[in-house]
Amino acid sequence: MHLADIPVPSTAAAEAAAEVVAQYSAPALVNHCIRAYLFAAARAQLDGLPVDFELLYVSAMLHDIGLEPAFDSHTIAFEQAGGHVAWVFAAGAGWPAERRRRAAGVVVAHMVGADPATDPEGHLLDIATGLDISGRGPDGWPPELLREIVAAYPRLDLVDRFLACFRDQAERKPGSSAAEAMRGGLPDRITVNPLDRLAP
Repeated sequence: MHLADIPVPSTAAAEAAAEVVAQYSAPALVNHCIRAYLFAAARAQLDGLPVDFELLYVSAMLHDIGLEPAFDSHTIAFEQAGGHVAWVFAAGAGWPAERRRRAAGVVVAHMVGADPATDPEGHLLDIATGLDISGRGPDGWPPELLREIVAAYPRLDLVDRFLACFRDQAERKPGSSAAEAMRGGLPDRITVNPLDRLAP
């Protein structure tokens, strides 16, 4: 499998979601969102898992939007705040109520996991972000595909930016999933992510 084999939706909703993340996020986080989609969509094809690629793409673009100051919440975890943004975005895109709920659920699932039988998009986004942030499970991927994706969408200063966001979330919301990740060794894992060794 190669980067060119991964389907990327070009619907109005998909293009708008990409515009939103580019407007509010730094380039390293924009590239992270794009890689998250590409890894998730590739995993769907590698595993033969049927997915809604538009839903997956929109959710991937918006999955970290709750880390941005304009959408940050001081009362709920960033993925829950992002889920609310995804619901509102999907409503604006004209998606029916159930698909809005699914978009919100996929965003939340990237931090808490999901059953692939009931939420394949959430399951895939969890796997993809785990790879891109923590370096989880790189041996299960075609090495050339990983190199292509990282070369096309470089990691830039992702480590510093992401850790700064998660430290801030953990300090303000000690019961959140971000705080749990920090206590669970995220700083160590992100700084030795094997994807960084693929950079040109």
